[in-house]
Amino acid sequence: MDSEMRTYRTGGQETVRDLTRDCSDFVDGRGDGLLHVFVPHATAGIAIIETGAGSDEDLLAALGDLLPADDRWQHRHGSEGHGRSHVMPALVPPYATVPVLGGRLMLGTWQSVCLVDLNVDNAERQVRLSFLGAA
Repeated sequence: MDSEMRTYRTGGQETVRDLTRDCSDFVDGRGDGLLHVFVPHATAGIAIIETGAGSDEDLLAALGDLLPADDRWQHRHGSEGHGRSHVMPALVPPYATVPVLGGRLMLGTWQSVCLVDLNVDNAERQVRLSFLGAA
């Protein structure tokens, strides 16, 4: 298995960051297999969604409705509502796996691989890309 860690700056605001180009570049020319994308953080996730048509903002709005940034959370340190960032990976898991055929991601027409980060206290995230080639 080939694997590498990449670092992304997410800034001080909630974000959905499209990683599709980096994922495509990582698997380019590798043949058939699986791409596994994993974020080793307790407060971030990986989603496969449409971007650029408002779905990324809709996802952040939906997470805001489900997980309000207020003082209701038992996990309390950092900015107000930080505890919700620790709950989010139960809804947006910290991983996704995408089939790869002929060195190309087999995503649907409008699908993108995205890093989802609600934690405004941590402006830098690591994402591990791993390719498991077919036997």
